[in-house]
Amino acid sequence: MQTKATTFPRLLLAHAQQQPDAPAVREKDLGIWQTWSWAMVAREVREIACGLASLGFKAGDNLAIVGANRPHLYMAVLAAQSLRGVPVPLYQDAVAGEMVFMLEDASIEFVIAEDQEQVDKLLECRELKKQGAGIGHIVYDDPRGLRHYDQPGLLGYDKLRELGRAFDAAHPGFFDESVASVEPGDVAVILYTSGTTGRPKGVCQTHASFIAAGRGGVETDRLGPGDNVMSYLPMAWVGDHLFSVAQWLVGGFTLNCPESSETVMNDMREIGPSYYFGPPRTFEGLLTAVSIRMEDAAAPKRWLYAKFMALARRVGSDILTGAPVGLGDRAMYALGNLLVYGPLRNVLGMSRIRVAYTAGAAIGPDLFRFYRSIGVNLKQLYGQTETCAYVCLQQDGKVKLQTVGSAAPGIELRIADDGEVLVRGVSVLKEYYKRPDATAEVLDADGYFHTGDAGVIDAEGHLRIIDRAKDVGRLAGGAIFAPNYIENKLKFFPQIKEAVCFGNARDEVCAAINIDFEAVGNWAERHGLAYGGYVDLAGKPEALALIGECIAKVNADLASEDGMGETQIARFLVLHKELDPDDDELTRTRKVRRGFIADKYRVLVDALYGGKTEQYIETQVKFEDGRTGVVNATLKIVEAKTFPVLKAAA
Repeated sequence: MQTKATTFPRLLLAHAQQQPDAPAVREKDLGIWQTWSWAMVAREVREIACGLASLGFKAGDNLAIVGANRPHLYMAVLAAQSLRGVPVPLYQDAVAGEMVFMLEDASIEFVIAEDQEQVDKLLECRELKKQGAGIGHIVYDDPRGLRHYDQPGLLGYDKLRELGRAFDAAHPGFFDESVASVEPGDVAVILYTSGTTGRPKGVCQTHASFIAAGRGGVETDRLGPGDNVMSYLPMAWVGDHLFSVAQWLVGGFTLNCPESSETVMNDMREIGPSYYFGPPRTFEGLLTAVSIRMEDAAAPKRWLYAKFMALARRVGSDILTGAPVGLGDRAMYALGNLLVYGPLRNVLGMSRIRVAYTAGAAIGPDLFRFYRSIGVNLKQLYGQTETCAYVCLQQDGKVKLQTVGSAAPGIELRIADDGEVLVRGVSVLKEYYKRPDATAEVLDADGYFHTGDAGVIDAEGHLRIIDRAKDVGRLAGGAIFAPNYIENKLKFFPQIKEAVCFGNARDEVCAAINIDFEAVGNWAERHGLAYGGYVDLAGKPEALALIGECIAKVNADLASEDGMGETQIARFLVLHKELDPDDDELTRTRKVRRGFIADKYRVLVDALYGGKTEQYIETQVKFEDGRTGVVNATLKIVEAKTFPVLKAAA
């Protein structure tokens, strides 16, 4: 039930009027699903907004929000916007030292936090903040563990609502007048970039931009009140704000919040969402879990799975799109749907999926093909924080494995002379917060946003992203080197969790690999291989041989691809620790900080290219409780199997 309201608070009030009793939000708490209707959400947002106003929050103020996906936190987003303020979601797994930068940068005085863990970090941030500027008010949603806290400015969520009801009664008309004053061009949210190349920047997006992005997606996929979406990704990530705020409020469907990050798959099976979104890492993780289960299955089940998956790879995508497929293959696929594909979708929580999207990083074509082949209508979208995650959409019937789709409604695409993708249209940022210099660097005089991605547009208008422009290079022999392309091929294998490839201006490509501890551990146990933790398992000759087999398969693929044969991996090593955001090796959105890793592990990169067979390394790591330690190991450097390059036909 779409409405033409032009700001998020007005969209909420329109749904509360048009479908007051329809389910707006659900949350699983203590094993039971709790439901808020649209009318209930509107009433609670009113109470939170008036409660904040009673504490002194006003138009132009920024409200930090930190925690997992919780209905009250999404309502806090709308409450801030209703006062013509600006919500600033922060990553819930950020440590205090990271969080304090954004709190200072956004001049935060008001915070709504999920629980004791976040309150503890915020109190630490309060001590770290410079020049005496402090967080005056911290509102917590979950009171467990906070009963005896007596620090100034701490307030429970229920108490805030109580204050709001009293303020609303004493100031009749205040809330409605405040909502009416919000303009489409006002900043609706500040989302901080992941910081792959330096300090995060606050991206200011307006109500108009995000609503246009939300409406484009809703209309493309015909979403409405009958749809359900699972909200489980960080609230600070632009993808979640597009799906769980903008599209939710435009389309009027139901938002479902899981009990915890560990119960997402079980909760999905209970809810059966019709609409799903996940970054490639999520889809990789789901496939890894399936692969582990199949390795543990009895021989007849493994045979059945292999037989029907081979059929699915051959005809599954064609059946999904309605392309011509032989009667015999259709009959066999229907049998496979009964025996394999349907149960598999159920295990993944995707039995009722009508539309699924992935974005946030490039997805390997093998992974993409797998989901579509088993009947999951997985599509790609492309965008950045600076474009509301809305630049390209793949439309039904027009899905290509190697592209991210054509320009979304309201978007213009152009490829610069140097190959960079340029974007202009409804979703482009207003500015970087307090950074006119940075804004001028990415927005040109014609209004195009410079994405930093290298890409090409094919004859049908579909965009293919090659890699980050700054990461695309050439080998010493002149061959184009796109590390992300190779890394995605590697990560299709369940045994490989992360990969970082090197090769720019070098004679050949080398790789550093993170094993997937669960998948490789399961494999080791089935083969009777004893190990004593991640470091020990990663260094086992048998584990190195297993990874070598995966790399050989990738090299065989590269050898057969036009222009890619020269970028086969020559040597590799398996890292002694997992790459971790707490160690600054990944961003909070799990993107590899390639330059940082190359510097941090310079001794390993030099060993890969220096002809060594092993290299000792000590690495400092941060633990979840803030302590630091050292992990050390002698890493083996392994020669990879390579293949003759197949020359393209003349």
